[in-house]
Amino acid sequence: MTTNKSVTIRPVAMGDRANWDVLYSGYADFYEVAQTDEMRDKVWSWLHAKDAESEGLVAQASDGTLLGLTHFRPFARPLSATTGCFLDDLFVSPDARGLGVADALVEGVRAIATERGWSVVRWITAENNYRGRGVYDRIAQKTQWVTYDIKT
Repeated sequence: MTTNKSVTIRPVAMGDRANWDVLYSGYADFYEVAQTDEMRDKVWSWLHAKDAESEGLVAQASDGTLLGLTHFRPFARPLSATTGCFLDDLFVSPDARGLGVADALVEGVRAIATERGWSVVRWITAENNYRGRGVYDRIAQKTQWVTYDIKT
């Protein structure tokens, strides 16, 4: 899909499962979210279902090592009568941070959103994700919106 001299951004493939598990477990650990094998099985199935809403990209080094992942999906934007792209998850292996992998993953999602005519790529992050926010502040515009959740 997208390639620079050190990283290729491509759709997640069935053969990526073991490496994807390591990355996605690291993502859950970063956000201190308890996650089971069954939970990762469900997310993996979403990424490969024929009628999948969620899709995934991975960043692959020239030696085949997976350096990062991102998951994204479309969402309706009634106020603007458009479809947007919600970037659900973005994680870069600690060993690959500072190499432009996050930038490349976001750019991969942005390129897909542009190709599909989606009006925006949107995501949230934790207030204390300072390193990630440094990247996000450089490549995107912080919005005025505050997020709320109601548990069901």
